[in-house]
Amino acid sequence: MPEIESSAGDADSRSGLWLAIRKFFESDDGERSLRAQLEDAIDEHEDEHPSDTDEPRNGDLSGVERQMLRNLLHFSEHDADDVAIPRGEIVAVPATASWEEMVEAFAEHGHSRFPVYRDTLDQVIGMIHIKDVFPFLARQNTPPADWTVLMRQPLYVPQSRNALDVLADMRSRRIHLAVVVDEFSGTDGIITIEDLVEEIVGDIEDEHDDIAEELIVPIGEGMWDCDARAELDDVAQKVDPRLAEVEESVDTLGGLAFVLAEQVPQVGAIVTHPSGWKMEITAADDTHVKRLRLHPPVAEEDAEG
Repeated sequence: MPEIESSAGDADSRSGLWLAIRKFFESDDGERSLRAQLEDAIDEHEDEHPSDTDEPRNGDLSGVERQMLRNLLHFSEHDADDVAIPRGEIVAVPATASWEEMVEAFAEHGHSRFPVYRDTLDQVIGMIHIKDVFPFLARQNTPPADWTVLMRQPLYVPQSRNALDVLADMRSRRIHLAVVVDEFSGTDGIITIEDLVEEIVGDIEDEHDDIAEELIVPIGEGMWDCDARAELDDVAQKVDPRLAEVEESVDTLGGLAFVLAEQVPQVGAIVTHPSGWKMEITAADDTHVKRLRLHPPVAEEDAEG
């Protein structure tokens, strides 16, 4: 009998342990359980030690490590569309470019790889890597008549693909560039493995990166000189919240101008926002807007005058 009681006690113990484990990872807390408890622990630590700097105390996590841990905890909440370089910022090479033009693109932009497209950016047919080009330059060998034979295949992922899954795909297939496609199979953006790593560790800049420039600059009399890459959230914060109120799925000022004009507005064109702000296009090419000047709404009394 004592042995039976012991077995029952062990069973109860194991059952209690299993319930505790399930409660930690599942139940109503479910997915948020482990993540939320870790984040709560970080918040509690920072509340108790508000004066902590980046220097770890007694082997504790530094401020940078805590921020990286926060980023990692929320990494799986992002999808491909969240982390992608938007279409308007993609630097790509047309398949019809000459060898010299393709090499010049590497020299001008400093990237290690470029998407290669045929006719339009919606038809990305591959990517060209500097490692496949450099041997011809270093050894002064004659390049192939058609340099597209050097292309490699990128990944193609839908906008809704989880960022963590994209990272896993890149690692397993050893491909470090992914083309994000929309529901119409058009090119929505691109993702490099560096973009994914930066979601965790923050921006990575090397000796070739230019010093970050201000994308939204006041120039007096209520006007603003803006880079078309400026995020609408930043424009709303610095200029006017109404400028970010748009039903279409656009993230940048250049995208907003395109949506309102229903085409790529050319230099000199003025696009009017429903709030009354006017967007004067100061730089653009055939495919996208580059710079804009924001003119504030005119008050009714000024308009009447």
